[in-house]
Amino acid sequence: MKWRGLNELREQYLSFFESKTHTRMASAPLIPQGDNSLLLINSGMAPLKKFFLGQAVPPNKRVTTCQKCIRTPDIERVGKTARHGTYFEMLGNFSFGDYFKTEAIEWAWEFLTKTLEIPADRLWITVFESDDEAEQIWMNNIGIPKERIIRLGKADNFWEHGSGPCGPCSEIHFDRGESYGPFESFEQASDCDRIIEIWNLVFSQFDSDGNGHYEEMKSKNIDTGMGLERLACVMQNVDNLFEVDTVANIMKHISSIAGVEYKKDEKSDISLRVITDHIRSTTFMVGDGVMPSNEGRGYVLRRLLRRAARHGRLLGIKETFLWQVCETVIKENESAYPELREKAEYIKKIIQVEEENFAKTVDNGLELLNRFIDESTNGVLSGDNAFKLSDTYGFPIDLTLEIAEEKGLKIDMERYNALVLEQRNKAKADHAAKASSSWADNSIKINAPATEFTGYTENENEASVLAVYSGTDEKESAGEGESVVIVLDRTPFYAESGGQVSDTGTLAGDAVISVDSVMKTDDGHYLHIGTVDRGTIRKGDSVTARIDVSKRQSVMKNHTAAHILQAALRELLGEHVHQAGQLVSSDRCRFDFSHFSALTSEELSAVENRVNEIILSSICVQTQEMPIEEARKLGAMALFGEKYGDIVRVVKAGDFSVEFCGGTHVDNTSKIGLFKIISENSVAAGVRRIEAVTGAGVLALLNENIAVINEAAAILKAPNAAELTAKCAAVMNDCKALEKELQSVSEENAMMKIKSFADNAYDFNGVSVIAARVDGVKNDVLRTMGDKLRDKSENTIAVLACVNDGSGVFSVSCGKAAVSMGAHAGKIAKEISALTGGKGGGRPDSAMAGIGDIAKTDEAMAELKNILGAFIK
Repeated sequence: MKWRGLNELREQYLSFFESKTHTRMASAPLIPQGDNSLLLINSGMAPLKKFFLGQAVPPNKRVTTCQKCIRTPDIERVGKTARHGTYFEMLGNFSFGDYFKTEAIEWAWEFLTKTLEIPADRLWITVFESDDEAEQIWMNNIGIPKERIIRLGKADNFWEHGSGPCGPCSEIHFDRGESYGPFESFEQASDCDRIIEIWNLVFSQFDSDGNGHYEEMKSKNIDTGMGLERLACVMQNVDNLFEVDTVANIMKHISSIAGVEYKKDEKSDISLRVITDHIRSTTFMVGDGVMPSNEGRGYVLRRLLRRAARHGRLLGIKETFLWQVCETVIKENESAYPELREKAEYIKKIIQVEEENFAKTVDNGLELLNRFIDESTNGVLSGDNAFKLSDTYGFPIDLTLEIAEEKGLKIDMERYNALVLEQRNKAKADHAAKASSSWADNSIKINAPATEFTGYTENENEASVLAVYSGTDEKESAGEGESVVIVLDRTPFYAESGGQVSDTGTLAGDAVISVDSVMKTDDGHYLHIGTVDRGTIRKGDSVTARIDVSKRQSVMKNHTAAHILQAALRELLGEHVHQAGQLVSSDRCRFDFSHFSALTSEELSAVENRVNEIILSSICVQTQEMPIEEARKLGAMALFGEKYGDIVRVVKAGDFSVEFCGGTHVDNTSKIGLFKIISENSVAAGVRRIEAVTGAGVLALLNENIAVINEAAAILKAPNAAELTAKCAAVMNDCKALEKELQSVSEENAMMKIKSFADNAYDFNGVSVIAARVDGVKNDVLRTMGDKLRDKSENTIAVLACVNDGSGVFSVSCGKAAVSMGAHAGKIAKEISALTGGKGGGRPDSAMAGIGDIAKTDEAMAELKNILGAFIK
């Protein structure tokens, strides 16, 4: 067999099926689109499920793909064996009611034996035990001897998942030869990995009710899957995916950083495999828009990155390095996935920041974990401690599990999971209204043609009412005062999408409906949601659909401003900036973007000035539909994780901003008027948010600010707004002087109390102990008080507590004689503060510690004798 690289094999497969009149579809993003049943795409069929279920129409009845996939159920096994991985690519050819078993089998055989020239005598076939049809095709059409066709049961050769379409499958297996063991039987050779499955052909011909009853389907489908890395192992004659050319190159980069060689030491090999697999997964995940977080797919990403980072440390790599390896992943895959190169700086930055954040917490986490391990009993680490590591210190539970296993310990996962569930229930936001909406999840099917959208060029149009709904029930009519959902054949109303709010307006005919919001279903129906203000609306009525033009124009200004803002941010901050979310409404523009620190006032001013410069340059804004490849050549920016068709809409503001966008925009930047940033803040790790106003919104903001200034001037009795600054400075100086005077009086009163504290000292095992609470004084005054009490007698331990403005501290001072008897101010301070959840310590003679929960201050002071008992015997 001729050696073929992984990238070559991918292209050969897709080209082969294009020659069989299949449409090549690009890999879907790893984030599922409109499928809440999946966290991440895990099979070639997953993104095409809507076609198999009849929920959408495919571009062709014959489709071929190479799909990026992530599977993480065996994450803890990755690295420990060379067989497990989390990222892989799945080759597939699919038929939606077109060809069936004969073509699927014949083309699979042709590709393997003719295109790839795999010797026929090294291939074995399995079929479902009762699938005589498939067996006959293999024997009669292909010429496979009956003894090389193995019949297997439902567990091996029948695909079904609950109820719905299902069917038998036929698998093609490859014999890797005697180096993997003797051949005694097909079963024995499969068990020792001499024979491996390379291609699964699923014949979807039955409809199952989920209870064992199967109906033959009229329209039968084909769903095949062949792992690209598995095929590459065969064609390159290597043992496992880590030795495939593109993957091996990634591992070589890691090896060079760590200064270790693969297959020299088993422990090092495990770490090399972990890092190699996880950096492949994380590079593609970040490239598709997944951000590190503590839940959902973001947590999967964080787990993979942190596990890889820990194994880097096990290899002796002390600095952050994953972002460097990321470049090799991109290089090896950019021919098939050019978007990786386009987003390279962003991907590397996200990975680097997450790695740096983990480095800050891992040392503390490991130190605490080792302490918990030392304290564990009966070989079990408590669930409470595991939860504390995860919740308080950001130390992932899977790392805790892995390290505990290395130490021969188990974790009380029942208790850990109970604590996690308790926390989730406390933090769960109330999304019940939206989650329960049948309209929101597109579960209601409308039997009518899709709506034609005219809103790019028209503000009103005549339309026919295709359907009237009250709630989710279709009706023939609805009367005055009723809440309704109206479906039209044509509409100028923009439906909420892409971060742009929907239009509002009216539908007027025999009835008048106020339209409050508009949604669009997956089937292309525009749902006009509102109230019947007058008359009766009926199915089949003619109406005039009219949007609120003033609101639309304000939205357009804010939307175009958001595009210019993104371009300005990328120009001034760097190309790692990408849109992470947005909301453009009539009153403001809210733009979320990837960045890793707060913008300085200078940066904000520079961004704002640049946006206004573009606005005032009166640049023509053009919108055009074009092939996606042409749009990419223009440098058009796409949203992360968004799936685009072959034809896309591009919005172009001169050469400054070019984006894929389906929203509505002004036709010249000058129509935006002005742009003013009103806030900048963090919304998630690595994500910043800017809120801004445009046009009339800037005037409204200006008027609001002038009103506030005038009101403040009146309150402070400033003659006019111009003198407000001077008046504020004078008032602040007066306040500071009064505060200083008050503090001085407070300190004098505190010092006067020293004698009374000393008079109330008690003896503890030969040491004079002073314990008192002094609220309202500064920390340095509290320390001075303690030191003065200590200096009165070398045999003294003074413990003072102070609460001030919602926070508090303990001060502990020990005289020389007390120290010689075992007292230690730093350790005493640490122990007493711990009772409140605080931290601190210091020297043997003087120390301070913070009070965690000020409500527990007196309770902690009451435990002082018990604490001292550990030091003064």
